[in-house]
Amino acid sequence: MVSTDLFDLTGRVVLLTGASKGMGKAMAEGLAEHGARVVISSRKLDQCEAVATDINTRCGADTAIAVACNIGYKDQLQALVDETRERLGPIDVLVHNAGVNPFYGSMSEIPDEAFDKILASNVRSVHWLCQMVAPDMLARGRGSIMVTSSTGAFHASEVLGTYNISKLADIALVRNLAAEWGPKGVRVNAICPGLIRTDFARALWDNPEAAKRANEAIPLRRLGEPEDLKGLAVFLASDASSYITGQALTVCGGANMWA
Repeated sequence: MVSTDLFDLTGRVVLLTGASKGMGKAMAEGLAEHGARVVISSRKLDQCEAVATDINTRCGADTAIAVACNIGYKDQLQALVDETRERLGPIDVLVHNAGVNPFYGSMSEIPDEAFDKILASNVRSVHWLCQMVAPDMLARGRGSIMVTSSTGAFHASEVLGTYNISKLADIALVRNLAAEWGPKGVRVNAICPGLIRTDFARALWDNPEAAKRANEAIPLRRLGEPEDLKGLAVFLASDASSYITGQALTVCGGANMWA
């Protein structure tokens, strides 16, 4: 019988932001299914608790806990990290999936407040949280950090310009941390989804034109689903990816292969 120990996450503590729905929820489920104990975090505690309850029902009691956190506030991020350590122990894996996009339109028309919020939530919060969890990983000489970027990082956009800039900045941040922490055994990678059928991206896929694009332009001939992120999250969290760091890995059905 072939061993699957490479993907065994038993005993590892995984902290996820933006995990109450969509891609974050799917990644949390996949990680828990492979033995990890997961922290479900987002702004709304009731939604986090619902996901944690479902995971505990399917994967065993105490597999998941729920902690509310708004990534825009440094004190809330620190409280999230502190509670994770207090209840589950040192953090082995971080999945920073939460992000915002309060503006859809031309960069020449974006209000300063929206611009600042996008950069603060999508980039500065990543920097903050990575610095907060790193001591656990550096002390052990092992750890994996994943940051959700986007294939939008590789393209210009007339309506998502600032969001795309923030996601390209995430990739730059990932590469720098990978270079800094690699010698100490900590891996840092970016996950770059294409068009995934989530509430966050509804404006981009819930229309006839998007369906037409999926059927004609995406090599796999479909839009992505949140569950398509499960396997990559498990792979990057596990020993199966022990020699992979500083990468921007696309999950896009082949749509980004020409970028």
